[in-house]
Amino acid sequence: MSTTQSLDLRRVQLIRKAVLLIGILAVIALAAISQSLGGETELHEGLETVGIAAIVVCIVGRAWCSLYIGGRKKAEIVDRGPYSLSRNPLYVFSFLGAFGMGAQTGSLTIAALFVLIAVLVFAATVKREEAWLSEAFGPNYAAYVARTPRFWPDFTKWRDREVIEVRPRFFLTTLRDGLVMLIAFPLFEGVEHFQHIGWIRVLLNLP
Repeated sequence: MSTTQSLDLRRVQLIRKAVLLIGILAVIALAAISQSLGGETELHEGLETVGIAAIVVCIVGRAWCSLYIGGRKKAEIVDRGPYSLSRNPLYVFSFLGAFGMGAQTGSLTIAALFVLIAVLVFAATVKREEAWLSEAFGPNYAAYVARTPRFWPDFTKWRDREVIEVRPRFFLTTLRDGLVMLIAFPLFEGVEHFQHIGWIRVLLNLP
């Protein structure tokens, strides 16, 4: 991949992060003026619990993916481990984490909006990345695309290798980025508290 392509890819990734942040802040603002129908019900609490589990799976899954892809994305086609099941497993785990973050509100609507934003942003990013990878790796990448789903994993495709070279810096960066998702728990608990004491006015009830 050329230097120009590398810079363009970095630019796309920065734009992706900015758009994702803006979208998430917008949904957080919506969550602040709304509450789940029925308030503190078993469904509400159960959804929050499922959400925490989803975030944990996301953090572990993203870290697992980084062991294979960290520092190699622009240099080679990674098609082992999670990348033998899906071309974008790191993003798939991110979708799960997005659901988990939204679920901390106790509202399925907010959880779905978090996932929708993540899917739209990552889908747009993936199309640009695929174009660059196709140009950089040609027939080898085309063969990988032909046998491996873009997102939804195909577990019959599993392939791995005995030894992989791990680059700690990329692993730790991915782990750190994933752990940030856990802030959703105290954030939305705080929002609920301020709603209960009347500091934040509830304008909407959402399922």
